[in-house]
Amino acid sequence: MKYFAFSSSFAKIIIYIFSFVLAASATHIHEGFLHCLTSHISNSTSTPNPIIYTPKNPSYLTILNSSIQNPRFSSPSTPKPFLIVTPFHVSDVQATVYCSKKHGMQIRTRSGGHDLEGRSYVSNTGSNYVVIDLRNLSSINVDVKSKSAWVQAGATLGELYYNIAKRSGVLGFPAGDCHSVGVGGQFGGGGYGFLTRKYGIAADNILDAQLIDAEGRIHDRKSMGEDVFWAIRGGGAASFGIILAWKLRLVDVPSKVTVFEVNRNFEQDETKKLFHRWQHRADKVDEDLSFYPRFVAANSTYGEGNKKIILVASF
Repeated sequence: MKYFAFSSSFAKIIIYIFSFVLAASATHIHEGFLHCLTSHISNSTSTPNPIIYTPKNPSYLTILNSSIQNPRFSSPSTPKPFLIVTPFHVSDVQATVYCSKKHGMQIRTRSGGHDLEGRSYVSNTGSNYVVIDLRNLSSINVDVKSKSAWVQAGATLGELYYNIAKRSGVLGFPAGDCHSVGVGGQFGGGGYGFLTRKYGIAADNILDAQLIDAEGRIHDRKSMGEDVFWAIRGGGAASFGIILAWKLRLVDVPSKVTVFEVNRNFEQDETKKLFHRWQHRADKVDEDLSFYPRFVAANSTYGEGNKKIILVASF
């Protein structure tokens, strides 16, 4: 018993010392990283607006939680980044990449924040990571003559569509229908939308991109190579670097469109049969018609074994 008590006490001491060493090491890393970042960003940025937010900053949680779509990732128990960087210039992103690599900090890149799994702002490394929030890199330049546009990765789909519509009433872009989704994440993941049947997904209509690699170098389509350019358009762009901007091919759209919605009540088995038939007919429907189905559970008066489903279809 004495040996067991001694061993138990010794183990606790070892764990305490080890925890203290880890905490001291993390503090040293954080201090070195922050010093590196402030020195590099202060030399490259003239804007008076804040760029770096640490937990001591009163706006830290506001910035962090501003675009979180899944409430469980805004709970107190969720790991928080050591700091958040909201770059105004490309050089700010390069400085963050350089200092993160130098001091062993992981990077999470956030565009619109619609990642429901929190991968753009949560890490399993405790607080040894930094979030680059691209909200301030959101410029959009539309060229009607060439039917193209450059859009920075911090812009939202709503901002993109608005800027296209300001310049032309007969041009559009085939991406999603939620206005607050960031273009950085959606295009990097493919980008499905109402125009997909006619023009393909967003990734099919990307002509070029600007990417920062792990060395802080900026690449375009030519310098990154066709393999990487293919991968960032649907394979999760953050796996290959930080996307700064996308060049888009704009598509022709009519000045007026017709949208309507149809609701139908079905038993569960009928719903399956309907979609089985649709699978064999969808490819024969005119490509100008988009079809968005969704299901809503309905209360049934036929007992628990005969639940009804409401099919809501938007055309």
